[in-house]
Amino acid sequence: MSRQATGGEAASQPARRPVLLSRTVMLGYADTDPAGILYYAAWFPKMENLQSEFLFRQGMRQDTLKETQGWWTVTRATECEYLVAARLYDEIRIELRIGEIRTSSFSFAFEMRRTSDEVLVARASLTLVAVSPDQSAVRMPDSLREQLEAWATTGGR
Repeated sequence: MSRQATGGEAASQPARRPVLLSRTVMLGYADTDPAGILYYAAWFPKMENLQSEFLFRQGMRQDTLKETQGWWTVTRATECEYLVAARLYDEIRIELRIGEIRTSSFSFAFEMRRTSDEVLVARASLTLVAVSPDQSAVRMPDSLREQLEAWATTGGR
């Protein structure tokens, strides 16, 4: 467990990439089960909010991509590793990085750290796929690939 909790090999490659956006959140009652421990599904809306905010700040509005670019992205997969229990009122810093970049998809990598002791409590990813207006998977547009590669090396603006 100590290897995972300190960012073992599975998280090492994305962790070397720059943080694109980071937010600190305090876990509230709605995030936890009756014992006061984070409910497993609570991470997913927080991850999606951070990803949406980052893309919006970069001028990549999900609500207009189809009309302006002729393609858009949809979430294809999510995963999350729960490494250490997070509890009611813990302050957690969620960091967003670029994960994998593939032919028609890319992922965002997330790390969630308790701010009081910097323990990695979870790591996760969201995979998005580029699709046509009829939602068929398409090869990732060159402009998107170039932007993703820039974010992976230099971070967001």
